[in-house]
Amino acid sequence: MSGLQILPIQGIPEVRAGDDLAQQISDAGRPFETGDIVVVTQRVVSKAEGRLVDLASVDPSAFAIGFAERWEKDPRMVELVLRETRRIVRMERGIIISETHHGLICANAGIDASNVVGESMVCLLPEDPDASASRLREAMMGLGAPALAVIITDTFGRPWRVGQTNVAIGVAGMNPLLDYIGSRDTQGRELRVTLIATADEIAGAAELVMGKVDEVPAAIVRGYQLDPAEGSAAELIREPEKDLFR
Repeated sequence: MSGLQILPIQGIPEVRAGDDLAQQISDAGRPFETGDIVVVTQRVVSKAEGRLVDLASVDPSAFAIGFAERWEKDPRMVELVLRETRRIVRMERGIIISETHHGLICANAGIDASNVVGESMVCLLPEDPDASASRLREAMMGLGAPALAVIITDTFGRPWRVGQTNVAIGVAGMNPLLDYIGSRDTQGRELRVTLIATADEIAGAAELVMGKVDEVPAAIVRGYQLDPAEGSAAELIREPEKDLFR
């Protein structure tokens, strides 16, 4: 690679349920090139897919009410988190770390109210982020975009590290991993475990031009030597039997 470009896609309007997100991204006027990786925030994908919930419609359980009262949380939000959770990893100091139905491990099952219109509205993760990425890719190429890949991102915290970073929760059109196993390093030693999460690295890099308050929900990463594949973010989730912290 001679270098990477990370280009913000500006001018995308406020996304609402039922909107044609592929058309909105295409209409923003940033031309695509073969091999581009289009990185899109989960928030706008979820909005377009109608994954919004009014907390006023949520009837919290006794368990949710008890936890909320102890930690001064909204019991309706706690209830919604529990509904979107397959397994509770940790409930401590008012924080719920969830394993979602997708297998993602994150705070509050990925539910958030930031950048959502409406005082009591919150946004859920897409039902199937990989399928969402695939549909978005196909729609964009159907509108005339050349062969490209799509990554859907969300912001996760990390054990042992302060701060959050973007990670890939949906992938289409590329291999999300770069496998060095069997290769040799500069000293001739065989690499046995090196597997780079390139989709996560690209997601994190794209966040640098997207931000959280800049109204830039998409970006193009250009110049990466794309490994075309059907791809999925599910490949990035460690199998339970290999998870030393489960």
